[in-house]
Amino acid sequence: MKILLLGKNGQVGWELQRALATLGELVSLDRQGENGLCGDLANLEQLRETVRQVAPDVIVNAAAYTAVDKAESDLDMAQLINAHAVELLAQEAGRLDCLLVHYSTDYVFDGTGDEPWQESDQVAAVNAYGLTKLAGEKAIVGSGCRHLIFRTSWVYAARGNNFAKTMLKLGKDRTQLNVIADQIGAPTGADLIADVTAVAIRQAYGDAKVSGIYHLAASGFTSWCNYATLVIDFGRDCGEALAVESITPIPTEQYPTPARRPLNSRLNTDKLCRTFSIHLPDWQSGVTRMLKEVLAR
Repeated sequence: MKILLLGKNGQVGWELQRALATLGELVSLDRQGENGLCGDLANLEQLRETVRQVAPDVIVNAAAYTAVDKAESDLDMAQLINAHAVELLAQEAGRLDCLLVHYSTDYVFDGTGDEPWQESDQVAAVNAYGLTKLAGEKAIVGSGCRHLIFRTSWVYAARGNNFAKTMLKLGKDRTQLNVIADQIGAPTGADLIADVTAVAIRQAYGDAKVSGIYHLAASGFTSWCNYATLVIDFGRDCGEALAVESITPIPTEQYPTPARRPLNSRLNTDKLCRTFSIHLPDWQSGVTRMLKEVLAR
């Protein structure tokens, strides 16, 4: 099996390099590319040529335009990377009869209610980023290629910046933190996403019937405020010198951003677990494992 991985240096892409290495020959690219190959999703012509030159059995697209707020004023670039480039990958996957693996987001939903979203629920993105990711999903499904689309949420990794690291940094300088309490979701580790991807590819590669959209997130739900509380408590237990004395829950309306955020980011993962016979660990275990790695540095 030959796998073309795009976005190798992102949070999920970095973990995918590890998780996919045992499946077969892995060609991993970032935006700069290498050996004459192009991994830049903004360069459609060279991206198409790269796919044809590599001729993979599986394309794993971990590259994306993820600047949620910036997308509101940079819609053309977000659309190019999250929709047009994805449509190109789907076309090439269909031409090569290879499997396309792609990552999407809970932001394709409007964030109303308090029930976990199912894959069959009506989509209605509330910001530019969500709209471009939804367009990418539709392009893949419409192409008819074999595919796995994983919608996930609140992604973090020990590598790079994340919410937990920000809370620890702020907690050293401030005695009080104000954190949003009415957005609910499941912090999901990039390592978990990568490991589930590897399991799913093994099955989907030989079974076209499992093609489709799946929700992939850690078990359980929390708010950003409770997430922050766990981070601060854990950091203090590990000996971190933190000045923060209180964490105050605030509503989303008190922290305005250019892009509207959904309040309900809960994802129902029953279809994923049933199809691929996997168990998803609780969000707390993944976060504390990541914090141990970060605090040990």
